Amino acid sequence: MSLRVSNLRLSVSVPETDLPRFLAQRLGVSVETLSRWRVLKKSLDARSPSDLQFVYTTLVDLPDEALRSEAVRRRIREDVQLFEPPAFDDPAPGSSPLEQRPVVVGSGPAGLLAGYYLALKGYRPLILERGLAVKDRVPAVREFDRGGAFDRENNYLFGEGGAGCFSDGKLTCRMEGPDVEWVLERFVECGGRASIVYENRPHLGSNKLPLICRNFRRRIEALGGEYRFGCCMETLDVREGRVVGLQTSSGYLATNHVVLGIGHSARDTYQMLFDLGVPLLQKAFQLGLRIEQPQEQINRHKYARPEYLTLLGAADYTLNARGEKAVFTFCMCAGGLIIPSVSEPEMFCSNGMSNSRHDTPFAN
Repeated sequence: MSLRVSNLRLSVSVPETDLPRFLAQRLGVSVETLSRWRVLKKSLDARSPSDLQFVYTTLVDLPDEALRSEAVRRRIREDVQLFEPPAFDDPAPGSSPLEQRPVVVGSGPAGLLAGYYLALKGYRPLILERGLAVKDRVPAVREFDRGGAFDRENNYLFGEGGAGCFSDGKLTCRMEGPDVEWVLERFVECGGRASIVYENRPHLGSNKLPLICRNFRRRIEALGGEYRFGCCMETLDVREGRVVGLQTSSGYLATNHVVLGIGHSARDTYQMLFDLGVPLLQKAFQLGLRIEQPQEQINRHKYARPEYLTLLGAADYTLNARGEKAVFTFCMCAGGLIIPSVSEPEMFCSNGMSNSRHDTPFAN
């Protein structure tokens, strides 16, 4: 049995390597008694600009005799609890072999993880991506930035990694649990920082995402999966209410299992699904605007002490205003860039991104 120690508040100047000392103090034991420990959650409390603190939730293993000791038992209360981490619910595969391999449409976050999990379970998925591999996608995006022609199928939104590959790399998820942790651990295996598993606002960085996407692909291929780039799904072949195949820009594929991870900008695909009578549920419409401001201005407002910038890097913020209509900030990119997230010719749309170091002069 483990202990979950919550609400451990330390100055941001205290390195994580010092955590065992403070955990031992909280539990009334020696540092040597801690069999094992790890951080479950880490967030920044910035309500007092002159006294910024990290707030930790940790998991601590103690020997049985230490757990039974009166010193530890006295400390088991709201912030110190006996805790058994929930196990990842790994679904059992079916017993009937598939006649054809499953097809995953799209290689953004949804398609990437669906393909990885299917490959991990031995299903050898075929992953279709209308855009190109990330190594071929980067030159096309850079050329567009320089004023070159827009490519309908290979751009900021379409291609290996989806829109996220040239977005910010925020791993935003408002849920917790072993399945979320499992996903974050896969990103670590493919090149993300180990701390993204427990950070309150995990961030990969736009400069890291191409390598991470490529590493995911190599793992999927090593497990028997296959990618086909420049291959756009044109229509599903549905007979008697069941999928039997799909027509692509490269030909027909027979399959009874299709996973759609098509993102938000494949409007032609959504129209095709609507025409086929596939049930669709609309999301509430929101209008977003990008603003840009000097990063130094935000740092000065949030950090009362100059050393905080060295310790924490570029500052970010979240704002919410409640009135007749809700207005709030979203995807705040500290030390970032504004980019054209365009998916159609003669259309303008912006997005924000930042590299892992958050080191440009502007926030957005």
